[in-house]
Amino acid sequence: MIVEYVRYALTRSAPEDLIEAYRTGGRHLEAAPECIDFDLAQCSEAPESVVVRITWRSAEAHMSGFRRGPHFPPFLAAVRPFIGEMVEMRHYETRLPSKAAS
Repeated sequence: MIVEYVRYALTRSAPEDLIEAYRTGGRHLEAAPECIDFDLAQCSEAPESVVVRITWRSAEAHMSGFRRGPHFPPFLAAVRPFIGEMVEMRHYETRLPSKAAS
């Protein structure tokens, strides 16, 4: 399992538009067998800062499975307008899980 964090600093787009894009694109994440889950969090102090967390079965499942599969094109179409406002998109390995995750 690997976690992808996508961080946005919105300067041209409204946060509500990004949230709606992930509501639309998220249906394709949920349908993809490579994706375990995802969520989107908006900073309460700086609403233009948004973080998306996507849990993948593995980095390989994300990069070779999802990105080459049928769910990626419609997902990308939904979020493509915001790519220029992305400041981070990386995979992370969980090193210290919470009790809830145990």
